[in-house]
Amino acid sequence: MAKPEPRNAALNSDPRLDAYFSDEEERRRVTREMFDQAAAGYDEAERWTGLGTGTWYRRDVLRQSGLQAGMHVLDVAAGTGLVTVAAHELVGPQGRVVALDPSPGMLAELKKKLPVETLAGYAEDIPLPDASVDFVSMGYALRHVGDLDRAFAEFFRVLRPGGQVCLMEISRPASRIGQTLLSGYIRGVVPLLSRLAGSRADVGRLWEYYGDTIDAAVEPERILGALHGAGFADMRCPVTFGIFREYLARKADLP
Repeated sequence: MAKPEPRNAALNSDPRLDAYFSDEEERRRVTREMFDQAAAGYDEAERWTGLGTGTWYRRDVLRQSGLQAGMHVLDVAAGTGLVTVAAHELVGPQGRVVALDPSPGMLAELKKKLPVETLAGYAEDIPLPDASVDFVSMGYALRHVGDLDRAFAEFFRVLRPGGQVCLMEISRPASRIGQTLLSGYIRGVVPLLSRLAGSRADVGRLWEYYGDTIDAAVEPERILGALHGAGFADMRCPVTFGIFREYLARKADLP
């Protein structure tokens, strides 16, 4: 297992993102504005991005990762609730789902779907007590975390012993051709299709940023090392179609 690297900002250190922000305070302000502005059209753009497979994929990943009826789930960077909805279905009426996100606009869209508890906040500062949840999920937002080590320490803190973390993410394809095709699809095709479908919000700027964050994403080895450094065990990272990754880890049971 790779040893964790020194604490660093996952995004801010990459020069490809200098056009968006220059420090953590500006990063939070700018990204919150982008997500707020795109909130009304986010789900439509996501459907095009996932070619209609997103709903099935999210639910299947959560189920295979161990999410069961009756569990207490924290969905980090919940956005409009795409992962939250899947988690809510799996835990059932005896379970509980809390959705955390810094964007008021995205949380407003989520509340139209589900009457779940929502919290305004970031992965690095989770306003929940220690050992209060059974499962932490995050869907395609790891690239937007400013400090992986601090976020993973928070995930570890709020999980009960034996709890599971499941982080779904898009990563760069291995081939140059694959990188070019994915970049063109994310930056150009998805925003165009969303507009043609009558999207109520301009998602172009946010999806351009998505493309840049995929290019600037932290390598999987760094992410697995940071999970290890936070205290997690049983880390693994299955990959589908060469780009869809699930970072899975467990908080060990008490001796």
